[in-house]
Amino acid sequence: MRALGRIGRLTKRRDFLAAAAGRRFHSERMTLQGQMRPAPSEMQPEETFDGLRVGLTVTKRVGHATERNRIKRRLRAALREAGLGAAVTPADVVVIARRHVLSADYRLLVDELERGLRIVTRPKPPSSSTMPAARRPRGSSHA
Repeated sequence: MRALGRIGRLTKRRDFLAAAAGRRFHSERMTLQGQMRPAPSEMQPEETFDGLRVGLTVTKRVGHATERNRIKRRLRAALREAGLGAAVTPADVVVIARRHVLSADYRLLVDELERGLRIVTRPKPPSSSTMPAARRPRGSSHA
């Protein structure tokens, strides 16, 4: 069993790509992409972490190395605070940072991360058994 409130890390490319296929949250400072993970019985043997896992992406377009590293440090600190409520959620989240993270107020970063984590880790609603009515194909006009 793991400690309450611990957030894991995404390290494999396939996990980043899988999170990119899920829900998204956009703001001026960052984009969050997230997806719920499959049940533990469907996971690979090396994937034993059962809570929230987060990966950070800061591209070279954002700035030089020291700026990118400062952005990552600010986001890690804000994630520690913002992710406490979602730490037990079995989801993978990728945070794509923008340059505005450098100048943003720390409290604003935490609030945006909390809001984004709530959105991208929300479970999908159960699918209903009734299918929506099929749309009539374009070009077919029945008067």
